[in-house]
Amino acid sequence: MRRKKTPIKSPASAVMPALVMRLYVVNNAPNSLLAIANLAAICKEFLHDNFKLEIVDVLAEPLRALADGILVTPSLAKLSPSPAANIVGNLSDKSGVMRALGIRG
Repeated sequence: MRRKKTPIKSPASAVMPALVMRLYVVNNAPNSLLAIANLAAICKEFLHDNFKLEIVDVLAEPLRALADGILVTPSLAKLSPSPAANIVGNLSDKSGVMRALGIRG
C-alpha cells in the first residue's frame, strides 16, 4: 500500500489572508488623490494582489459615510484581518500606515 505524500508548508509559503480595506475620499480633492496614490504604492510594493480595496466617495454616498462614522477624509479603514484599524490623512507616513495595517516591510 502506498502512502499519500502531503507537502509540508513552511511558514514563509503559508498563504496570508487578504487585507480588506475601505478608503473614504472626497471626489478629486488633493489630499484624497494623494491618499489613493500612497495606498496604491504600498499595495503594489508589499501586498501585490493579496488585498481588497473599496473606495467610497463621501460626496456621492454621504449617508453611508455617516453611518460608518466617517467625519474626516481621507480616512482608511482596515476591516480584516483583525484587529481593525482606522487611519486619517493622506497616508504619506508609509511606516505608520504599514504598522496600522499589520504589514511587515
